[in-house]
Amino acid sequence: METVKIKSPVDGSIYAERPLATDQAINAAVERARAAQEKWAETPVVERGKHMLAMLEALVAMTDEIVPEIAWQMGRPVRYGGEFGGVRERTSYMVEIAEAALKPVMASNPKDGFRRYVQKVPLGVVMVIAPWNYPYLTAVNTIVPALMAGSAVILKHAAQTLLVGERFQQAFDKAGLPKGLFQNLVMNHAQTEKLLGSGKIDHVNFTGSVGGGRAIEKAAAGTFMTLGLELGGKDPAYVLPDARMDHAVANLVDGAFYNSGQCCCGIERVYVHEKVYDEFVEGFIAETRNYVVGNPLEQATTMGPMAQARFADLIREQKAEALRKGAKAHINMKVANDTAGSPYLAPEVLTGVDHQMSVMREESFGPIVGIMKVRNDEEAIALMNDSPYGLTASIWTGDIEHAVAIGDRVETGTVFMNRCDYLDPALVWTGVKDTGKGAALSAIGYDNLTRPKSYHLREAI
Repeated sequence: METVKIKSPVDGSIYAERPLATDQAINAAVERARAAQEKWAETPVVERGKHMLAMLEALVAMTDEIVPEIAWQMGRPVRYGGEFGGVRERTSYMVEIAEAALKPVMASNPKDGFRRYVQKVPLGVVMVIAPWNYPYLTAVNTIVPALMAGSAVILKHAAQTLLVGERFQQAFDKAGLPKGLFQNLVMNHAQTEKLLGSGKIDHVNFTGSVGGGRAIEKAAAGTFMTLGLELGGKDPAYVLPDARMDHAVANLVDGAFYNSGQCCCGIERVYVHEKVYDEFVEGFIAETRNYVVGNPLEQATTMGPMAQARFADLIREQKAEALRKGAKAHINMKVANDTAGSPYLAPEVLTGVDHQMSVMREESFGPIVGIMKVRNDEEAIALMNDSPYGLTASIWTGDIEHAVAIGDRVETGTVFMNRCDYLDPALVWTGVKDTGKGAALSAIGYDNLTRPKSYHLREAI
């Protein structure tokens, strides 16, 4: 029997192993989902919400088990306590707005003798293909609103974080969700592509690489299913002369290196106005040197290993290329096991970088950041837009109107001012260019997880 193994980045051991679902089991799961969804669509939205909140409480109750489990699976230090602050915020908000977001849209020009409106109906069976980097947060973005909208959900989690899918299943089972509405399946790429091409799935949400997104589109070709794709990122920050420097430094260091830089909306490149460049770089370097890299199961550790050694090796290659082309490395921290082929990697700050270097153009998804000096807004905007990606951009200034004016010209899905690396569930989460398509969270997220159905009703003649 073919299995999927979790190789822990902590010590290279096999932390868990699970058998792949058989093709028969996958087909049966889809049939159960379809049957359960028909009844679920008739369930009042308020009742659906009660199940979601019960699932949330069941999940949070497992925190003591889940936190070290995450560390073993993908390396995040236990001191950060999991992801349940964000999971609670997003779940609660999407439940709270569901009734209003899903209500019929009445025609804006009433006509005597007619009732005309657009109903938002469930898509049917939604498949969520979730990533390992924030395995709970990214999954819940679609799981909860899809169920709230009246669909059934099939979850295929990343091989690196297989146990997360099981935790979701346990939580939904404890919450008493009707059988078949949520199902966790262990599948490989070939099985996933086959299922997507079968025409049995109505919507797929994928969070992952650009290459993975293209594979999803190819697999789904001809089925006419709807797609939600959150793909790569190379998120920039621009620090202006009037920024509060201590605040900008602290938050941008955290935005660059939290979770070992393995965040789709993490800061990967920083542009600093020449008037404050030296001060910013000095503070950024000093703050970065405070990181303690090591075993994520120890409370003192603030940066654990990357999820896989090959991800760390990519960062090593980007750094080496930048140095060959004239960049300067400022941290050069000595860390045990920080050698080629190891997932343990120290954070690095580079200056003297430019856009001829891969570290400023290609996704790093790791603990490395380049800082460039700019003369003015025009130069900063041009550099921020010189990227195939567009998820978020952050602007650091005391002038809101100035930030909005800059943000209007930046090609991105979200504009931040004086913060970064955060999802507000009241705002839509989306991207442009190679970052993908679709939208999650907010009322707009519900529009992407429902199908509009028009009712044009002539009253009694």
